[in-house]
Amino acid sequence: MIKRSDLTSNLLSVLVISLLIAGSLWVIEPFLPAAIWATMIVVATWPIMLLVQRHLGGRRGPAVAIMVLAMTVIIGLPLAMVISTIIDNAVNMSSLARNLPNYQLPVPPEWLRGIPLVGDRLWNEWQAISKAGAASLTDKIQPYASRIANWALSQMNNLAVLFIHLLLTLIISAIFYARGEIAVAGVSRFARRLAGPRGEDAVQLAGQSIRAVALGIVFTAIAQSALGGFGLWVAGVPFAGVLTAIMLFFCIIQVGPGIPLLGGVIWLFYQGDQTWGFVLLVWAILVGLMDNVLRPVLIRRGANLPILLILVGVLGGILTFGIIGLFIGPVILAVTYTLTNAWIADGEAKEAALPPGSL
Repeated sequence: MIKRSDLTSNLLSVLVISLLIAGSLWVIEPFLPAAIWATMIVVATWPIMLLVQRHLGGRRGPAVAIMVLAMTVIIGLPLAMVISTIIDNAVNMSSLARNLPNYQLPVPPEWLRGIPLVGDRLWNEWQAISKAGAASLTDKIQPYASRIANWALSQMNNLAVLFIHLLLTLIISAIFYARGEIAVAGVSRFARRLAGPRGEDAVQLAGQSIRAVALGIVFTAIAQSALGGFGLWVAGVPFAGVLTAIMLFFCIIQVGPGIPLLGGVIWLFYQGDQTWGFVLLVWAILVGLMDNVLRPVLIRRGANLPILLILVGVLGGILTFGIIGLFIGPVILAVTYTLTNAWIADGEAKEAALPPGSL
């Protein structure tokens, strides 16, 4: 029987520990997003860092510098391209907005009718707006234009916060690259203390899941968006840099590159460039199908886990946690899946070890 004094002491100890944990999380809360991103990036690219270190004669410092520089280019270059494209075309967008009341929508092309299911409806709507004149077009666009403008203005306020998070991510990543073995040893000790050997296995599995997502999902998205952006650029589609950035985001969240590429195809047909329109259409189909071959192969190289589990974890993680859920979702499902299988296997082994008829 537990004495009253022992019960009070245990309750107070739990309360104090809980308050310390809550206080610690409160203090580090501003740094948590950057720390989580840095952890995912470092875990996914750790083998690359070790390879660079070996080529530099085992020197950790220069290897860390190269990895951080590469991260800066990979993260900063697409963002700089998008901002530069927006700035370069700000004058054209402003001029388009001023001339919108005087704009006359042309007659819809006949090929629009050939689009399955929605072709006739699109042609009729286009024809109705064209006959109504610029006033009708302005009335239809005005509500959406004001919403887009307000949203863009609100997002500009978050630009400074974004740069701060990127800077923190780079700094924390450099620390993790330099002291990665110490961090892994600490996490493994905590997991072993919490759940024994199973806990340490869960830590290793989490790292494999992160690498599987980085290889299968992220690398495939980068490959698809790069090839899709190249096709847009060669075909002469405007705003190719912005469309490529949008394509990368769509590929990461598993929507695929089809929407930006289809927009480019429609624009080419609208301009009367039938040849490049068909070329880009074929290219879009090839780029859209490549994830069915490339992604499973890369996921299998990263971790021996069911592909369906990884994909469900990616989609569910993004819907639940935002873009960082790209990694968190698969890790949670992979660890739960493996620990559940281990628990079932242990139970079956114990049952098999019992004498017959003892159940």
